[in-house]
Amino acid sequence: MEHRDYMKLALQLAEAVRGQTSPNPAVGCVLVKEGRIVGMGAHLRVGEAHAEVQALRMAGDAAKGATAYVTLEPCSHHGRTPPCADALIEHGIRTVVIAMLDPNPLVAGRGVTELTNAGIEVLTGICEAEAKRLNEVFIKFITTKKPFVTVKTAMTLDGKMATYAGSSRWITGEEARLEVHQMRHKHDAILVGVNTVLTDDPQLTTRLALGGQNPVRVIIDTTLRIRLDARVLTDKQAPTWIFTTERADSMKWERLEEMGIRVFSTGNNTKVDIERLLALLGEQQISSVLVEGGSQINSAFLHARAIDKVVSYVAPKLVAGQGAPTPFGGLGIEDMNDAISLADISFEKIGDDIKITGYPVWG
Repeated sequence: MEHRDYMKLALQLAEAVRGQTSPNPAVGCVLVKEGRIVGMGAHLRVGEAHAEVQALRMAGDAAKGATAYVTLEPCSHHGRTPPCADALIEHGIRTVVIAMLDPNPLVAGRGVTELTNAGIEVLTGICEAEAKRLNEVFIKFITTKKPFVTVKTAMTLDGKMATYAGSSRWITGEEARLEVHQMRHKHDAILVGVNTVLTDDPQLTTRLALGGQNPVRVIIDTTLRIRLDARVLTDKQAPTWIFTTERADSMKWERLEEMGIRVFSTGNNTKVDIERLLALLGEQQISSVLVEGGSQINSAFLHARAIDKVVSYVAPKLVAGQGAPTPFGGLGIEDMNDAISLADISFEKIGDDIKITGYPVWG
């Protein structure tokens, strides 16, 4: 096996726990000695042992003289756990192969320097693109202090997210809906507008056969129109945060807080300020947001240039109707030359539906 083969295994270990370590990165590590894997590990949860330490524990004495394959530069600073670079040095690792350097200013090359100064051979950039994609959330959050935003849409082949009468259950098949719950499991927060809450009374929770993490439920509600008996307020399945403006009813604001709901204001504008909302979420250590809103909410994020990733499920159905809503509403873009293009596009068949993933190019 070559360097890339072992690194791909380390990436698979990290991928398996993506979303569990927020706001920290997902990291995998594989230790190899004389062509034999002697240790493997992944960072499972904030505050617990990092991937390198997990792998070193498994390897025991066999770690001495081994090569370590790590998806992210080993940390060199004291945080919730001791530095991983120190652990690799103490266990006699001979070579460290790193997929990507850590964008965290507390690390930023210091781990490599420490390893090199200790006489350890260091190779970098092996499967770097894959590692950066794996930790796209961490990279955005650690460098901007704002969460990575994914907008998820579901529509028919003719671009409708509901019929003209408002019927939308179900556009996609069971397989696609299951995958959306897996996406919720991997995100810190799920966001919708108050119209979705008023119309559908959703739970906005993760429903997987073997359980899963429920994201924080974020509701955009400019004037606090939400019903006090809405399930997101009463079911206690997950925290619910409402983002509003100074124009909201103060008495209802107090009532919501009495119910245990956190209410945030983004200012005195006529609408919730998306950039301010994201900054406030970042302050609360929310590193990823899954937007499952209607056309107004999606359009608000689009016009704020606040979308990092788009995941769209297209069902082989036709409903027609000039009044049927589309995934993005609002006034829209006038000239096709100004349309927002997506890059790094991938296509995948999920049951009978097509999943399209891409990253907006903002220019």
